Amino acid sequence: MAHASLVLTVISADRPGLVETLSQTIAAHGASWLESRMAHLAGHFAGLLRVSVPEARADELAAALRDLDAQGLRVIVETAGTEPDERAPRVRLDLVGLDRPGIVREIASALAARAINVEELESRTSSAPMSGETLFHVNAWLRIPSDTAAEELRTTLEKLADEMMVELSLSEGSES
Repeated sequence: MAHASLVLTVISADRPGLVETLSQTIAAHGASWLESRMAHLAGHFAGLLRVSVPEARADELAAALRDLDAQGLRVIVETAGTEPDERAPRVRLDLVGLDRPGIVREIASALAARAINVEELESRTSSAPMSGETLFHVNAWLRIPSDTAAEELRTTLEKLADEMMVELSLSEGSES
């Protein structure tokens, strides 16, 4: 039996039972919960997940998930795309600096100009230990195309970090 892989984006005002409602709907349609990332953000529950469902039941599942909107759980359903080239190197980017508008935009622009894919990105703010000023932290996993020189990327990002007055580090890795 052929299976379809679906990617779901979910958001709702946070309350107990959201994951249960979602998982019951998925299971009731013969689908398997494969992977997910979910978080509480500013009073909302938001998440991404991937499910595998028999192709014959994919449309039925998608409709049932969209119907959860009546319960306050908005679900967007997309067919999964292609997987990244696993031979392309993965690099971990860590950044910390005083919070200001534009940090993500400037880093994202430098990466996009080199066709570097941001596979994961997590950001947060914290209070600086001594001054109490707001620090902005970014942790990201990047997939580097084989025709991009890692050293050129490192030099470019370090120069950009100096201009933005942030600390930035790149390290090779494979955590998935």
